[in-house]
Amino acid sequence: MSVFSDVTVTREANIYFDGKVTSRTVTFADGTVKTLGIMLPGEYEFGTEAKELMEILAGDLEIQLPGEDWKKVSAGESFEVPANSSFKLQIFQVTDYCCSYLA
Repeated sequence: MSVFSDVTVTREANIYFDGKVTSRTVTFADGTVKTLGIMLPGEYEFGTEAKELMEILAGDLEIQLPGEDWKKVSAGESFEVPANSSFKLQIFQVTDYCCSYLA
């Protein structure tokens, strides 16, 4: 889905790592939430509360999920992150992403 209809967008940005990672929250009529964001090159570690689906819209990166080796992910690919965990990212070029928070 490249266009979201009938949504609410939170005006204020989510800003992480001194502005190197930013996103906007999109809330759908059914209450589901996604964030749309940009990550600049660098290394980052995030924690999760809910299970997440990360869709990479543009860019290249590597991810290390809990207990796993580093894995390359490119534009058009996605990965899931377990709830209540953390994951590491190595971003190699400006990366556009959509994060869906799953039940």
